[in-house]
Amino acid sequence: MSVSEQPSATGGAQPAPASQAPAAQAAAPAAGPAAEIAAGYAFDGPALDLGALLWDGACHPDAPVRIPLPVLNRHGLVAGATGTGKTKTLQLIAEQLSGHGVPVFLADIKGDVSGISAPGENGERVGQRAAEVGQEWRATGFPCEFYGLGGLGPGIPVRATVTSFGPVLLSKVLRLNRTQEQSLGLIFHYADAKGLELVDLKDLRAVVAFLVSDTGKAELKGIGGLSTVTAGVILRAITAFEQEGAGGFFGEPEFDTSEFLRTAADGRGTVSVLELPAVQDKPQLFSTFLMWMLADLFHDLPEVGDPEKPKLVFFFDEAHLLFKGASKAFLESITQTVRLIRSKGVGVFLVTQTPKDVPADVLAQLGNRVQHALRAFTPDDAKALKATVRTFPKSPYDLEEVLTGLGTGEAVVTVLSEKGAPTPVAATRLRAPESLMGPVDAAALDAAVKASPLYGRYAEAVDRESAYEKLTAEQKAAEAAALEAAAAQEAEKAAKGAEKNGARAPREKEEPSLAEQVVGSGIFKSLARSIGTQLGREISRSVFGTARRRR
Repeated sequence: MSVSEQPSATGGAQPAPASQAPAAQAAAPAAGPAAEIAAGYAFDGPALDLGALLWDGACHPDAPVRIPLPVLNRHGLVAGATGTGKTKTLQLIAEQLSGHGVPVFLADIKGDVSGISAPGENGERVGQRAAEVGQEWRATGFPCEFYGLGGLGPGIPVRATVTSFGPVLLSKVLRLNRTQEQSLGLIFHYADAKGLELVDLKDLRAVVAFLVSDTGKAELKGIGGLSTVTAGVILRAITAFEQEGAGGFFGEPEFDTSEFLRTAADGRGTVSVLELPAVQDKPQLFSTFLMWMLADLFHDLPEVGDPEKPKLVFFFDEAHLLFKGASKAFLESITQTVRLIRSKGVGVFLVTQTPKDVPADVLAQLGNRVQHALRAFTPDDAKALKATVRTFPKSPYDLEEVLTGLGTGEAVVTVLSEKGAPTPVAATRLRAPESLMGPVDAAALDAAVKASPLYGRYAEAVDRESAYEKLTAEQKAAEAAALEAAAAQEAEKAAKGAEKNGARAPREKEEPSLAEQVVGSGIFKSLARSIGTQLGREISRSVFGTARRRR
């Protein structure tokens, strides 16, 4: 918020929020702290316009607050209390990135970002905001692709194989402890060594069941083994996970994350919108899936150093869900990925309510910051406010007062300059997005999804031969071999008996056939009872209600 000078209790001058004075418009400040702040955002190269400087009770449209395009791979944070305008800030940044030819990935948690594909609606409030910040507002829609996790909700289905997801990310989703996570890693190692492809959850379940069966126990004996108790925990977690409807997230065709790097025919960057309202009651799942997408990009992209503009900017909305309940290994993985993916030309923006939601090691990697208003209604709120203020560079603003007095669509900004140094802290009135500030019509969204060239590639799930089918085939082959051996043994016994007793006496009724003899034998009955093996039970479970949902 803008500030004005007021006498303090100690007789000195203290900045005060502009809400205590009329929000006037003024030319760029000629001298003083405001002029120094404005000079800190006078970049020579391409930059994104965030808004106009607020100072001394006025908005200065001739003092724009900007982010240099080349530093957007240095990551950033958009924070603030609910309802302060964080989502519109995402939309504003995404629009301008697209206009500069930079692809963008947006996670649409509440379902209201889809409007970026349609031109905005002009009105009194939009016109007033544009005039205040010196914006030449034009209604504009941007090229978009819409995705959905596993086909839940609207969007092109995004799926991953269990193998590519990996044991660390999967352990977080299944809420496994450290010991169970290590056991899951051992299971993945065995499956990879034996060529048992883990495509979907039934593949993983079949491998776990096999490794604790009488036949499979010896397979892991030399590398640590798998306890029945741990296997039971993992199997129960997988079953519960599948019953929540998550089975469809794992499978093929696996989504190629390089699709996020596309540009439109007119040169603008494609905005990839992941529609998540259908799974917003499963926050741990979608936050972990977002981490998988980022890790997959990190694995595939080449090193580019510091490019003139990012290859992709990735927005994690509700970022606190990514870290909640995370294991040490998972946090280390996030920190390493965020630290290193900058050199691949990918920028990451974390969007959350307060900076304390983000671990310190991750927060240290973030160079750009847009801080919306914070509330201080409780002692915990006041503590969080003080902690937030301490994370900003030294500033002429009284940030505690400013941060609690910001209006909707206003924020305190500090970014990296073109030389990589932090810019002065600037209270800013943000520009209005030029696309629709709200969701598009459901019918229009569905039509856009089905018109995409990617729809035919990813819409239909494919269930090819993998670990489950291979283990099932081996089980059936073993059962057939056992039956054949049993039949041979019975035939051999019968032949020996006939040889011993000589010629047979005339029969009053027809002798049972060899097949009937085998079926009636004790060995066959024992084999029939043994069909209820662990894998056999898994087949039954997949039939009665826990198979992944097919779409």
